[in-house]
Amino acid sequence: MPAVQYVVEGRATLKGSIRPSGNKNAALPILAAALLSRHPVRLENVPRIRDMETLVALIRSMGVVIDWEGRNTLEVHAAELDGTNLDPVLCATIRASILLAAPLLARCGEVSLPAPGGDVIGRRRLDTHFLALQALGAKVNASDQFELTAKQFTGADVFLDEPSVTATENALMAAAAAEGTTILRNCASEPHVQDLALFLEKLGARIEGIGTNTMTIHGERELGHGPVTHAIGPDHIEVGSFIGLAAVTGSELRIVDAGVEHLRSTRMGFAKMGIECTVEGDDLIVPAKQSKEIQPDHGGHISKLEDQPWPAFPADTMSIAIVTATQCKGLIMMHEKMFESRLFFVDKLIAMGARIVLCDPHRALITGPQRLHGAYMDSPDIRAGMALLLAAMCADGTSRINNVQQIERGYERIDERLNALGANIRRVEDRRGEPPAGRVV
Repeated sequence: MPAVQYVVEGRATLKGSIRPSGNKNAALPILAAALLSRHPVRLENVPRIRDMETLVALIRSMGVVIDWEGRNTLEVHAAELDGTNLDPVLCATIRASILLAAPLLARCGEVSLPAPGGDVIGRRRLDTHFLALQALGAKVNASDQFELTAKQFTGADVFLDEPSVTATENALMAAAAAEGTTILRNCASEPHVQDLALFLEKLGARIEGIGTNTMTIHGERELGHGPVTHAIGPDHIEVGSFIGLAAVTGSELRIVDAGVEHLRSTRMGFAKMGIECTVEGDDLIVPAKQSKEIQPDHGGHISKLEDQPWPAFPADTMSIAIVTATQCKGLIMMHEKMFESRLFFVDKLIAMGARIVLCDPHRALITGPQRLHGAYMDSPDIRAGMALLLAAMCADGTSRINNVQQIERGYERIDERLNALGANIRRVEDRRGEPPAGRVV
């Protein structure tokens, strides 16, 4: 597949309605969990993105019958499953390959798991996954790849050494297929973890404490007693991206079926930058007229926005918030606590004209508003790539963004969907030998 660029004409005003895709961070573990059942599983509202296509290809290579029915519906039938040797090339392209550990152990008793790939945003430990699986009865041998065996998962009282989302999801799947009762403590509780738990209940597990940091799972050794249908919930990170998009372009947007019950911390974070949203039923409205004035902390101190595990401000929205802050009046400290390399994209914003001081790998001081100018840049990861697209859309002139496959790993047809609102984004073949449009960053 040839490399692709986005050519973005800035300063466009958007208007209209947009519906968030299904949550990719729910769809990926739920697709993995579908392997726990020998019966047909129908998944609806699945985002048709690169990471999903890669996981579908990986699962199909194991002998599972899996097909797209329409654009966003997957039919999965894992009556037969050979998951002992996973394709290392496919595994290396997505972080989600680690989510196959628990279901393949439950079904096959063993798995050789190549190291997973994903975004380069800092060290992302696997220890928590393996400690949880070991507590439930698995044996782990780590060498060039991970050799895991488990005759049978057995319920246990498991304390996760960090509230890792994917480790919680692996532990949750293993516990659902375990014999006996499991208590998971210090577990993640993000909307996508909740969605996975609801799906596992449809397969026959009984789970208490969904949405909290302690879940009790009454396992069902043979999960799935018939066909199951499950619709993936809306992506709250995509909703946060659209809030930021409306703010930086001075546009009014209606975000349809936004999953407003999961947006409290996101809305509070944007409100700190003078961006208010209103709720109408299941929709979120972002008005065009916003103060965009950063609210100082009590006593006139410099405002600070920091991410933390759910239900605090999401780490995956921090890149969007940073770009948004460049267009707001005042001074704010952004504190990215979760990943030590996620802020390294801000040099591209500085080259576009943003006034940002990168204090250390976790903190950036931003003052605005500042007009940005078009640039020639690379997308380093999914969230930073989307943030750079927002920057290009509010900048003067033309920008080119390379490596957009990173953006498309997490955002479905984002160029088409934003163009329908009035954006001017062209998807063209990446020809690195041509003179760049805009300044190189």
